[in-house]
Amino acid sequence: MADLLTHLLAPYILLTVASWRVDWLDQRWVVVGMGGAAIPDLVKVGIVLNERVVEAFLGVPFTYMPVSTLGGVLLLTGVITVAFERRRWRRVFGLVTFGGLTSLLLDGMRVYADGRASAWLYPFTNWQPPTPSLYVSSDPTVLVVAVLAAGTVAVLDRQMRVRR
Repeated sequence: MADLLTHLLAPYILLTVASWRVDWLDQRWVVVGMGGAAIPDLVKVGIVLNERVVEAFLGVPFTYMPVSTLGGVLLLTGVITVAFERRRWRRVFGLVTFGGLTSLLLDGMRVYADGRASAWLYPFTNWQPPTPSLYVSSDPTVLVVAVLAAGTVAVLDRQMRVRR
């Protein structure tokens, strides 16, 4: 759960800071971008709903793993985008994709036993980029840093809104 919260807080921080300069980027659009960060973590649905059950239901081979790749993010972003008004599609697609990419980039910096991140650029390539091995996803320090940074940005954002 700490991993998902960290993934949600990263686009919150980045988009909130960007909203100080971009007029149309208000809090509701920041939330849309944050939603995109949850897409790669949908792979964890497999904890509750086994892939074999879905496979038996669909009658074809099935795995959740592509959801946590760039292709999965783009596909699900497209599905999410069409749920919005057509005139908002470009903005929604960009923000949700941004959120998904921040999540993938954070995952790409985790510690992996072989020193290489997962093939998160799939289906464009199966290359597994080297990882800087900055953190373990279960490390509470990462969450504490993310929460403190988000709290600082929230306080600064509130002060800036009061001044307007």
